[in-house]
Amino acid sequence: MHLEDHLGDIISKGRTMSGVPAGAAAKAAGISETAFATLEETGNAAGHKINFDALAKLIGLSPRKLEGIAKGWLPAVPELSLWHELRMFTSAGEGLTVNCFLAWDEVTRDAALFDTGLDAEPILNCLSENQLVLRHIFITHSHWDHVEALPKFRGAWPKARVHTSSKKAPVDQHNKPSEIVHLGGLRVTHRETPGHAEDGVTYLVGNWQEDAPHVAMVGDAIFAGSMGRGNPSFDLARQKVREQILTLPPATLICPGHGPFTTVGEEKEHNPFF
Repeated sequence: MHLEDHLGDIISKGRTMSGVPAGAAAKAAGISETAFATLEETGNAAGHKINFDALAKLIGLSPRKLEGIAKGWLPAVPELSLWHELRMFTSAGEGLTVNCFLAWDEVTRDAALFDTGLDAEPILNCLSENQLVLRHIFITHSHWDHVEALPKFRGAWPKARVHTSSKKAPVDQHNKPSEIVHLGGLRVTHRETPGHAEDGVTYLVGNWQEDAPHVAMVGDAIFAGSMGRGNPSFDLARQKVREQILTLPPATLICPGHGPFTTVGEEKEHNPFF
């Protein structure tokens, strides 16, 4: 298991968020600017002792949590058998990997896809093998890696309803305030989480069998140990994660657009940004 962002990525995001020059950050860390540049690029301190307390405070991160990342923290592997009808698919291309998720109702076989990733074939095969009907396609945000395979799904399942908060999409695809989408016995609601993307939204899937915790499909709002870049606004992105995701029960399963599964409890305890 690897985190989506290594230590250097996290430091770079924190520094960008806080508007701190690299030289000032290097001075706080107690290393040369050359060593600091290597740290941000590779995540490797190369044997240098880092003053995490001073660095983290300067760039707006938690010193304890940042040092935890440096020491190799990883989220606990969740017991996915709690969510019998949930699958993660990871596709790769153009130097990145991206996750999308399929959930379905065991009785009705109605299915929903959350983002599309880059490769439709494994998901289409899963739908066929499990005799599922794709009823809904929920888009967490419209960045290319999360919607690249959408045309293939729309071609294969033209009646599947697309849900998005993108203002560029047709009106009939827009998420409606307080809307509850029923997927057999499952219920899907949403919370707006802009900041990484203007149309960022988190979908909550609840009412699983055996009272399994809710599942949060967060896109790039938050990753295990990190968060998405604040393309429109880091401050807004951070605020929305705090308000809309980290207020969920600790056992809530977080399904991020990149990197491993995590939980709300894990992120509150270990994510340096919060």
